[in-house]
Amino acid sequence: MEYGFLSVIPPIVAIILALRTKQVYIALLFGIWFSWLIIKGWNPLEGTLAMIEGMVDVFQDKGSTRTIMFSALVGALLIFIQFSRGVEGFIKIINKRLVKLEKKKSGYSRVMVQVLATFTGLLLFVETSISSLTVGTLYRPIFDKLGIPREKLAYIADSSSAPSSILIPFNAWGAFIMGLLLTQGIDKPFSVMMSSIVYNFYPLLAIAIVFIVIFTKKDFGPMKKAEKRTKETGLLMNEGSKPMVSDEITSFPPKEGIQAKAYNMIVPLLVMVCMMPINLAYTGWSAVKESTSFLDHLQQAMGEGSGSSSVLYAVITSLLVAMVMYFIQGIMKPKEAVNLTLKGISELMPLALLMLLAFAIGDACKVLDTGNYVANITESWLSPELLPAVVFIVSSFIAFSTGTSWGTFAIMLAISVPMANIHGADITIVVAATLGGGIFGDHCSPISDTSIISSMASASDHIDHVKTQLPYALFGGVITVILYLVIGFFG
Repeated sequence: MEYGFLSVIPPIVAIILALRTKQVYIALLFGIWFSWLIIKGWNPLEGTLAMIEGMVDVFQDKGSTRTIMFSALVGALLIFIQFSRGVEGFIKIINKRLVKLEKKKSGYSRVMVQVLATFTGLLLFVETSISSLTVGTLYRPIFDKLGIPREKLAYIADSSSAPSSILIPFNAWGAFIMGLLLTQGIDKPFSVMMSSIVYNFYPLLAIAIVFIVIFTKKDFGPMKKAEKRTKETGLLMNEGSKPMVSDEITSFPPKEGIQAKAYNMIVPLLVMVCMMPINLAYTGWSAVKESTSFLDHLQQAMGEGSGSSSVLYAVITSLLVAMVMYFIQGIMKPKEAVNLTLKGISELMPLALLMLLAFAIGDACKVLDTGNYVANITESWLSPELLPAVVFIVSSFIAFSTGTSWGTFAIMLAISVPMANIHGADITIVVAATLGGGIFGDHCSPISDTSIISSMASASDHIDHVKTQLPYALFGGVITVILYLVIGFFG
């Protein structure tokens, strides 16, 4: 059955509701219900029951189930790392290095601490909240001591979290995106996602701008005024500013009476990252039919491997390694391990729920054939050359208005992927534009959870953080649109 214009109403309703209520869960849930209401001929009872069954059916897909499980278990890993004082040990090492640097060259530590804060945010790509929370909370005393404005710390925390999570997708972000691509009929979602990274211009630019600003010491816009204020008056914030106190979102309390050791954080994270490509090769090894060498076989196997299986196996391995390490050190007992695992899973249940709803609306839109309908009606005026730029702008608007990049991915990939197929556009570039638009809009939005956490962890005034970050984000966004137009017309 062809649904025509009706097929676009559910995602539009989801977008409008998200804009009005700022509640992406309600918006997605209503969008799913409205989809099945249309499919079931406007029968409210059958539509409601079909909606429930549609969400249950998400778990029939093994890839989606693995992704949801991975997201929950990442919470346990994050709790483990905090409990073991691993992050604290990592920061102590950084502090020692800074003292040595300052003795060698006065003022050099001011640049280096900003660089280290940025690298810390990039290294904690496992989850954006823990990245911005760690950078803000742990580097704030050092930034305050060196006379660096709170707005600058919030900017670094915010701009090193989501961009690294999307560019190093061995995390819940990558699993989520692969799940969404699978619902759009893409056979090798991992390959498409990895290939799209090189075209995901905004996150790359956002990180580059941070380093350029740090090394050149050339700020512009409100951030320049903030730097001038701190330099001349010593004030870390504007007069009358209301800092968002990070005590409200303190991380899980670490175990008392133990020594802080950096390797308690570094080893589990390294294990997880290293196990992902190994698991990809393992799960895809038997699928390779012909190969010219071991390296060729390995490369093909990684392309054929199951992304959802790989991330799930990796986080489970990382958890087991962490448990063994902590048992040996006497940090944790079996009962504590179980309790902390359950605590960590419960902390990330909202994330798992968002995944469930996102997969469900993607499945419903597939039944309605929403993406193909939108692609067909735009075929006459929207050229393949313009598509990446248009997709980036639309994704940016949705993310800015809703404050969530994940909700944007769920809504937009169901539309942009079929549009790329119909228009004959490069699927990897369109996927990159969709993902990059979600990050850009999220960076500019005052209601973004990552931005709010960055402000809280940095004890910065939230509106001041948004104002000082906006010019840098807009600069990167404008360049991104130009690059998509250039690559569209001349690539």
